[in-house]
Amino acid sequence: QVQLVESGGGLVQAGGSLRLSCAASGRTFSSVATGWFRQAPGKEREFVAAITWTGVMTYYTDSVKGRFTISRDNAKNTVYLQMNSLKPEDTAVYYCAASPTYFGPTLEKYYDWGQGTQVTVSS
Repeated sequence: QVQLVESGGGLVQAGGSLRLSCAASGRTFSSVATGWFRQAPGKEREFVAAITWTGVMTYYTDSVKGRFTISRDNAKNTVYLQMNSLKPEDTAVYYCAASPTYFGPTLEKYYDWGQGTQVTVSS
């Protein structure tokens, strides 16, 4: 099992930037793929981005392509989500999740989850 703790959320104006961090402990973090998901009020949790165990491959939902970048530093057991050109519709609680066997957008295939960090983008 991997324990995940997100940080870096906050309030930012539209067009601004934030960098989220997902710090891991427990099972070797470098052996798992990691995804970022988000959940806005009244909506289902949705996929944002994912990165493979080695960091070589990444995958983004269409709405964040060109604005968000996922990366990882396995020496620090941390995955990052750099969010630029933020929009009010990016407002949500952002969660990171890990899977030892799956890389992709399917929420149900991620086993370990963090508690989330709030991102609020004002217009």
